Amino acid sequence: MVRTAVVPVAGLGTRFLPATKAVPKELLPLVDRPAIQYVVEEVVHNGLEDVLLVTAAGKSAIEDHFDRRLDLEAALAAKGRDADLAEVRALAELATIHAVRQHEPLGLGHAVLMAAGHVDADESFAVLLGDDLLEPDSTFLGRMVAAHERTGVAVVALLRVDDPDRLAQYGVVAAEPGERDGEVWVHDLVEKPAPGTAPSDLAVIGRYVLPGRVLEVLRDTPPGRGGEIQLTDALRTLAAERPIVGLVLDEPRHDAGEKLGFLTATLALAARRPDLGPDLVAWLHANLADLEARAGGDTGGAR
Repeated sequence: MVRTAVVPVAGLGTRFLPATKAVPKELLPLVDRPAIQYVVEEVVHNGLEDVLLVTAAGKSAIEDHFDRRLDLEAALAAKGRDADLAEVRALAELATIHAVRQHEPLGLGHAVLMAAGHVDADESFAVLLGDDLLEPDSTFLGRMVAAHERTGVAVVALLRVDDPDRLAQYGVVAAEPGERDGEVWVHDLVEKPAPGTAPSDLAVIGRYVLPGRVLEVLRDTPPGRGGEIQLTDALRTLAAERPIVGLVLDEPRHDAGEKLGFLTATLALAARRPDLGPDLVAWLHANLADLEARAGGDTGGAR
């Protein structure tokens, strides 16, 4: 049974400087919730309640977000803001949160290996990357867990990428049709293939369900690209032993790891909300012509 989700949050978030100079990228708000909260809520929504944050120096505020804040609670209670009080208290009860520090940025594989002191060698676990956000009611992670429990092998989330030039940004799988619709058997992976060399149009994105054996494999995996321990290399080892499962994403996904994706994720999430969606969509319709004119003209050096 998969009960633990490992969430690496040790990165510096340099794409969002200067905002991330003092604030962890994972706490930047999408509407009124930080990105990391959406990830933890996804974990809980899909039946997992144990979360291990792989953090780094300067990231303790992420842990604080899921802890009690008694002075804030007292202030909200004194002002009669009962709904806000209930919401901030609920964060501490959302999941069982643990944290371990990754002292050096030695790659995603190394970050996953930090879970070795938290999960047993024979215990499977999920890994979620906070840059890939799914819709709040997504059941995709639960389907990945079910595929793992049915097959006993690692399961990776896959995104079909239509633009061949973009495949060089991802790990890409070599695969053949799987047992069920939307599934493939993955027998090899290539990290950031050179243009024109990708083995398919299926790219690995930030959701994994892994057997505990991956930790043993990671310990024996030498540093690869960039001198880092690559999770892709460990997955290649597992796939060479026995093909692993790829589950092709069939629902919206937001790449919150870059600025445009973060903005579109904010709009998409706000549009779903009954308290914001109707007015936001009406504003966009009313101002679309002006927005298009501004985008086509002088942006004042915006980036």
